[in-house]
Amino acid sequence: MKKAIVLFNLGGPDNLDNVEPFLFNLFNDPAILNLPKLIRYPLAKFISNRRAPIARKIYQEIGGSSPILKLTKDQANSLQNSLNSKQNSTEYKAFIAMRCWHPRASETMQEVKKFNPNEIILLPLYPQYSAATSGSSFLEWENLANKNNLNINTNFIFQISNIFILIIISHMGLFKHIYLKIIMENHLYWEKGILEDMQ
Repeated sequence: MKKAIVLFNLGGPDNLDNVEPFLFNLFNDPAILNLPKLIRYPLAKFISNRRAPIARKIYQEIGGSSPILKLTKDQANSLQNSLNSKQNSTEYKAFIAMRCWHPRASETMQEVKKFNPNEIILLPLYPQYSAATSGSSFLEWENLANKNNLNINTNFIFQISNIFILIIISHMGLFKHIYLKIIMENHLYWEKGILEDMQ
């Protein structure tokens, strides 16, 4: 049994030249600017062009790039090593998909397909659920999975305050099971499957 864990994060520019394209990707996301593409695209170009000089100075002050990719790689490696040290029957491999910079979900999906897992777990690293963060990342992955005929059972987990929600979906993209866990003071307080075998 092989399981792929895809860690979602926003991403950030890897050098000062990429600050403006990163900002464009951010503002061109329909979850950020909910406008028709004909309007959103030029508006995203305008905003990213105006904000780039200020953002570039900020990134320059912290070393000329965003630290988010290195930190996410460290988290991915730690998670992968921890899971594989406790499990003999299942091989886990962690991947990273950034919403607004590299590695993008399209790149990561190809790596996941090469791994050929039995199951994919989508795990956002955003501090809380939002349509513009976790929601946008989930939607992008779902759209790419449909385009690439990625017929692998996929689960995704997100957090709302102290509620951890695990949603298990079939390879057809239909909800099969929603599992709720409420964690209080780091202890399991309540858990229950609330939707089973919805076809």
